[in-house]
Amino acid sequence: MSNARANILAKLRKAAASPMKEPDTAEYYEEMSPHWDTEEGRLKHWAKTMRAVKTEIYWVRSNDWQQALVNVAREKGLRNILLPLATDHGREAAAAVQAAGIEVKAFDRPIEDWKDSFFNDIDAGFTDVRCGIAQTGTLLLWPSEEQPRSQSLVPPVHICLFDTSKMYNDFYSAMQGENMAANMPTNVVLVSGPSKTADIQLTLAYGAHGPRDMVVLAVLPEHIDPSDLDG
Repeated sequence: MSNARANILAKLRKAAASPMKEPDTAEYYEEMSPHWDTEEGRLKHWAKTMRAVKTEIYWVRSNDWQQALVNVAREKGLRNILLPLATDHGREAAAAVQAAGIEVKAFDRPIEDWKDSFFNDIDAGFTDVRCGIAQTGTLLLWPSEEQPRSQSLVPPVHICLFDTSKMYNDFYSAMQGENMAANMPTNVVLVSGPSKTADIQLTLAYGAHGPRDMVVLAVLPEHIDPSDLDG
């Protein structure tokens, strides 16, 4: 045993150190978790927090998000979009953008066979969102074989579809609600805005190591008026 380790253990014994009592995390988070009086208030806080870091949010309905996707693609001059064609939303998105003359791309072959094209020629990636976190203005992505992590992290524009009914107050609530302890994938992606860094001369730059633009198509329930959220 090294002298340093022996000295540390001796000091702990002398101090009569004992394990700390494990805190009641559920009670703590219930006390500390933010609360909003209305669903609209929670959505407004989430949107304000995300927009503060350059996230673009469009309020949509379940029957018109496809057209909103096309509008965003046209406004940004996108030539193509990488879509998860094995999912329902991916197929719906493909039908809409193809009809608008925008090329559909997909993970239809091993990445080794088209890595250069993937990193250099893809204009945007589209993904679903697992849930949202209101407190921090965050979206949680759940990578899978159909929607790999690189789909949201590599293309310069990330467009995602978010069902706002899957909004949690805080991260702890999201962990509990999505049962992450039991069925979490290899990784989850927590994202609040486009990629940014200020490592070089403390100058904030977007898109240095990931998407420069992040667009959220936020699907609202019918009882919420979008005009009540942007005031």
